Amino acid sequence: MSNQVVPAKSQLLATKKSLKLSKKGFEILDRKRNVLVREIMSLLSKAAEVQDRIDTTYEVAYEALEMANITLGNTGELASTVPFDDNVAYRSVMGVELPMVALEDSEIGGIPFGLISSNAPLDDALVKFTEVKKLTAELAEIENSVFRLSVAIKQTTRRANALKNIMIPRFKSEVKFITEALEEKEREEFSRMKLIKKKKVRDAQENESA
Repeated sequence: MSNQVVPAKSQLLATKKSLKLSKKGFEILDRKRNVLVREIMSLLSKAAEVQDRIDTTYEVAYEALEMANITLGNTGELASTVPFDDNVAYRSVMGVELPMVALEDSEIGGIPFGLISSNAPLDDALVKFTEVKKLTAELAEIENSVFRLSVAIKQTTRRANALKNIMIPRFKSEVKFITEALEEKEREEFSRMKLIKKKKVRDAQENESA
């Protein structure tokens, strides 16, 4: 330690400032980590609910599609007329960008194919697969958000641990070393001044007696 840190008052002030900033940084990172953990726990709970709904909805939708295929034949050409949606926005949680996949009612409510070439079973299949699409988009949003939050939590934890276990102890040790070195230097200086004072008194006494 003595070979790395100069025991000077300016160095002590700089090290104390670094220690204060490190503690503040750890508090911020710890708070950020707690917020991210709460967010991810909320999303995981929501994901389980959506997954249960999506399994049932897929089953019903495929039954409707099967009925449409039976009554109309292959509906692949008609299915290709359904528009593709790619509406992604983002929200920020403690600096982490999380996707929001939103399907507007106006985009999913219309029938893209003609009434002559379709029938009620196909319309029913469209309605049910529209619900599937909404749930799939919601689940994709949640899963992507969970992944991003997991990465952010790992990074935040790593940085917080570096401050807590490395930087803060190091700065504390440096402050202790510099403080003790300066105190020892002050004691030595005090002792030196006392000796000088005693010598001056003794010299003065000798001069008076001479």
